[in-house]
Amino acid sequence: MTSSAVPLVQAEQGRAAARDAAGIWARATARRDQLPVVPLPKDKLPGIESALGLDGALLLIARLEGKAMAFSVVIPRSDVLEVLYLAVDPTAWGTGLARRLLDHLQEHSRSEKTPMELWVIADNSRAIAAYENAGWTPTSDVKVRNSSGRPERRYILSR
Repeated sequence: MTSSAVPLVQAEQGRAAARDAAGIWARATARRDQLPVVPLPKDKLPGIESALGLDGALLLIARLEGKAMAFSVVIPRSDVLEVLYLAVDPTAWGTGLARRLLDHLQEHSRSEKTPMELWVIADNSRAIAAYENAGWTPTSDVKVRNSSGRPERRYILSR
């Protein structure tokens, strides 16, 4: 991606936005996990829609020239906002788009006066570097949270 346009990050709703997020998630996780074939977005859509079905769920999409290039799903918990999904299309890796989305999340945390947390696969060094560069702090909490069997570490972002 060579565009110098400033990404527009905004809350979106609806099936089309969820499909955009599922496509980004399919491409990003395939690249992260070095899969030989990118899963179909429709295979990732149920997970995205399930997250969006939670009370208070917020879908943020970063668009460049109208094209969805990054997204995040945030849900309120009792005392924290949890980032359930955060991904950047691999064609935009290294462009600063992840930082733009993370900065937007930090502003959201401030406006809600609520800290944020997320869980990241413990060996996902690319994501960990992005989170730490944006001010997120690792905790000692590590567990296997899904069927992948891969350990994840909890990160927090204080107001």
